[in-house]
Amino acid sequence: MTARTDSPPALSRRDFLKTSAAATLGLSAALHASAEYAYADGGDTMRVGLIGCGGRGTGAAADVIAAAEGTEIVAMGDLFADRLEKSRAQLAEKIGARLRADADHAFTGFEAYRRVLESDLDLVILATPPAFRPVHLRAAIAAGHHVFMEKPVAVDPVGVRRVIEAADLAQQRGLAIVAGTQRRHDPKHVETMRRLHDGAIGEILAGQVYWNQGGLWHFERKPGISDVEWQIRNWLYFTWLSGDHIVEQHVHNLDVANWALRAHPVRATGVGGRQVRVDPSFGHIYDHFAVELEYPNGARVLSMCRQQDGTAGYIGEHFTGTRGTSDGKSWIRAKGEWRWQAPGEEVNPYVQEHRDLIASLRAGKPLNEGRQIAESTLTAIMAREAAYTGQVITWDEILAADLDLTPPVLAFGPLPVAPVAQPGLTRLSRPPFDHAWPAKAATQS
Repeated sequence: MTARTDSPPALSRRDFLKTSAAATLGLSAALHASAEYAYADGGDTMRVGLIGCGGRGTGAAADVIAAAEGTEIVAMGDLFADRLEKSRAQLAEKIGARLRADADHAFTGFEAYRRVLESDLDLVILATPPAFRPVHLRAAIAAGHHVFMEKPVAVDPVGVRRVIEAADLAQQRGLAIVAGTQRRHDPKHVETMRRLHDGAIGEILAGQVYWNQGGLWHFERKPGISDVEWQIRNWLYFTWLSGDHIVEQHVHNLDVANWALRAHPVRATGVGGRQVRVDPSFGHIYDHFAVELEYPNGARVLSMCRQQDGTAGYIGEHFTGTRGTSDGKSWIRAKGEWRWQAPGEEVNPYVQEHRDLIASLRAGKPLNEGRQIAESTLTAIMAREAAYTGQVITWDEILAADLDLTPPVLAFGPLPVAPVAQPGLTRLSRPPFDHAWPAKAATQS
C-alpha cells in the first residue's frame, strides 16, 4: 500500500509558524480528551502517532510498544516516502498487530506532521531532525496530544524559546512532555543523582563530560536530488538541521552536568574545528569541540566531544566535590571513607522513559520535561557558539539572541551550503548560514 502524499510541495517559514500559532490560539476548542485520561487500567488502549520515521523514530515507536500493554501505533508521518515505508516494514516485523497505521494513516511531505496530529491520538512521538522540533511540539500541544520528543529540541535560541513557550502551555493544559534524555529515567542514574543532591560528595566544584567516538553515517548525494533534499537526508552534517554534533549528541552529557549541578551554566568559552571530516559530503559542521562551562556556584565543567574515525572512544561523566567524586551514574567515592555502588540489574532506559511517561498519564500526573530539555539544549548551543565565534558567550546573551537558522522556505529546491564557522569572523548575531538567501531558494528544483 502507498502512503498518502497529498501535502503541498512547499511551505514558507512564515506560513509554517503562523499555522502552528493559529492552532495554539484555538486550543480551547481543539483540546484532545487525552489530557483528561487517567489510564487507571493498564489494559486501556493508548493510541500513538509517530512523526519522523528514521532509525531513532522507528526505535522509539518499538520502545513505546515494549513499555506497556495497550499501546499501538496508529499514524505515521515522514517527509520521505521511502523512509516511511521502510519504517512501517520494520515495525510490522517488530510489533506485529500493534502497528495499526494503515495507508490512510501514513503521510508524507512537509505537512505530514499536521496529518498525523489530526489523527485520533493520545500520544505523539516527535523524532524528525531537531530543526523541526519547536514547530512540531507547539502544533502537538495545540492539538491536545501528550508528547515524547527526541533530543535535542532545537538548533538555535529562537527555537529554544518556542519550546519553552510550548512547555509552559502544556503545563497549563495538563499535557505531558517527556524528552529522549534516557539517563534521567535509568534507575541507577536516578539513585546516584539523588545521593549527590543529598550531599554525598559535598558541593560539586568541577566536572568533566565526554562524548568521544568515531564517525557516523552520512548520505552520499545522488544525481537529480535538490540541495534541500540532500541536506535533510544528510541532516547530521548541517547546523540548521542538527545543531552540530555538540548539540545533537553531546547534549546527553551536558544534560547530566546540569542535572548534577541542578543549574544551567552561566557562561562558556571553547574551541573546536574540522580536521578530519573535510569532504563536502560531511556538510559544514565541526568534528571536535572542547568547551569550559562555568556554573552559578563557580564550578567549572570541561565538555569534550569528537567524531573522528581511528580515535579513542570514551563516553561518560565525572564530578568532583568537596568530599568526594562520582561518575553521576553508578558509583560514589568519598575521600577514603567509603565507596558506594548502585545496586540492581541494568534496565533498558530507552524503554523505561516510555514506561515513566505512560505511568504518569495513567496516574493522572503527566510529566513535563520541556523546560529541562530546553535548558540542556541551550547549554549545548551556547557551547557551540563559544567555539564557532571564539568569544565568551553568557547564558543571558544566548537566551536572548536573535539567531534563527531556519531557512525562509521549506521546499525541495536550491539551498547553498554555509561556510564552515571561523572563530573571530563568525558572529552570534548573524543571518542564517552567514549570507543572504537567494530568491531562487523558493523555487522547486
